[in-house]
Amino acid sequence: MAEEIDFQEQEERELYEHLRIEADKGQALLRLDKFLMNRVENTSRNRIQNAIEAESVFVNGKIVKASYKIKPFDVVTMVLPDPPRDTEVYPEDIPLDIIYEDDDVLIVNKQAGMVVHPGFNNYTGTLVNALTFHLNQLPTMPGNTGRPGLVHRIDKDTSGLLVIAKNEWAMTFMAKQFYDHSIHRKYVALAWGDIEESGTVTGYIGRNLRDRRVMDMFDSEEKGKWSVTHYNVLERLGYVTLIECQLETGRTHQIRTHMKSIGHALFGDEAYGGNRILKGTAFTKYKQFVNNCFELLPRQALHARSLGFVHPRTKEYMEFEVDIPADFAAVLEKWRGYSVTMGE
Repeated sequence: MAEEIDFQEQEERELYEHLRIEADKGQALLRLDKFLMNRVENTSRNRIQNAIEAESVFVNGKIVKASYKIKPFDVVTMVLPDPPRDTEVYPEDIPLDIIYEDDDVLIVNKQAGMVVHPGFNNYTGTLVNALTFHLNQLPTMPGNTGRPGLVHRIDKDTSGLLVIAKNEWAMTFMAKQFYDHSIHRKYVALAWGDIEESGTVTGYIGRNLRDRRVMDMFDSEEKGKWSVTHYNVLERLGYVTLIECQLETGRTHQIRTHMKSIGHALFGDEAYGGNRILKGTAFTKYKQFVNNCFELLPRQALHARSLGFVHPRTKEYMEFEVDIPADFAAVLEKWRGYSVTMGE
């Protein structure tokens, strides 16, 4: 039988809530450890099981085992002796590729593999930790605690441009531009398949009902947020296509979700199935070629290449652009070589 937690004893032991997840109304019965694996980013099953065995995980206020079956509306919490640090940012001397900086804004070219802001199980080594070291003080928007200076973000394994607000006025001004969708953002992506010349993908993006770590497309605003991505073909490379994507909205995993939804998952995108051979031949030589590309680029082939906005103080339009990084460029060259042999 599950053990009732004594909340007075919990307070005396100075336990702090680090995580709180409520199961959806459509939640199928699922083991607690598997449920948490689906819901918590950047963690391992071993770490989750250790937390459960240490009696740090509760369901509806009760200590349970890893085999407990989560059902609809169950509330899962994790409590630990130390206070959560996702609202406390520690400065770290991490090199930054700064493209531009003045008194109001800073433009940084984020490297692939760097998380943008601290969060559960991911408190150090982030862009915000680096920014906090580089700058004495950064503003924070209401409801955005723990993410100072940020008015937008890009995924951990996506490279490219981000604008950082250095004061409250700049943050408010830039946030309004993002809200109005007047920021100009263009990404370069390598996608599986032969894509039509141009197109627009629209729909409601929300959390996948089975795996909260990924996003999905829905048919109503009750399940997601409206999203728009325009894309153009830059280069056809046989079984993959290099495209440029312009965001009209900025939803989590927007380009990755949109391209998968039209049958063109991004090359190397593990979360959305692009790290498998989706197009091509059954020849061993081809399989080896693609696997070599995956080794060169062990992430989604997505780069935030250009960023344009109206400066908060001068009111002048500014635009910045950075080349694709070396790993992306190397894979492009390999596909260019392969596509030439296909045409012979």
